Amino acid sequence: MGLLDGKKVLMFVGDFFEDLELMYPKLRLIEEGAAVVLAGLDTNATYKGYHGYPVKADVLLSDVNPDNFDILVLAGGFAPDKLRRDMDVKKITRKMHEQGKTLAFICHAGWIPISAGIVKGYTCTSTRGIIDDLENAGAKWVNESVVVDRNMVSSRAPDDLPAFCRAIIQHASSQQ
Repeated sequence: MGLLDGKKVLMFVGDFFEDLELMYPKLRLIEEGAAVVLAGLDTNATYKGYHGYPVKADVLLSDVNPDNFDILVLAGGFAPDKLRRDMDVKKITRKMHEQGKTLAFICHAGWIPISAGIVKGYTCTSTRGIIDDLENAGAKWVNESVVVDRNMVSSRAPDDLPAFCRAIIQHASSQQ
């Protein structure tokens, strides 16, 4: 039995996602018993990671009902910059946050909760490249491998993936 048996995880995917930041959490959470669903703007497209790893979306972003998921995990790379412009991405992120569900982001993925307007008053971390964005949105940035503040879990970069995944599993497994 895994710590996340019965939990459903949503991940967004778009071109130039950071390969490890998508695949490592996806596989690690499956290993703990979670069902992981990748949502994208087009289910017919093959999205290529920053390092060339190909993936396909399982569902369209416009078809996602956030009520059906327990955890939202956002991979970095440059995909979040395009994804954050999509109204469904912002709506889903905001709704899952309002419901107190585990919301995890790494590296540049902090752009999505910034654009969803939900980081104000939170302490988090990210790649150094978006420190100003987080702070201008009202978050407090700290240089730590993983930060958990209420329902938000954040990490800086691929080297932090073991701590990031442990924190996601720990947080999500403690939720009802």
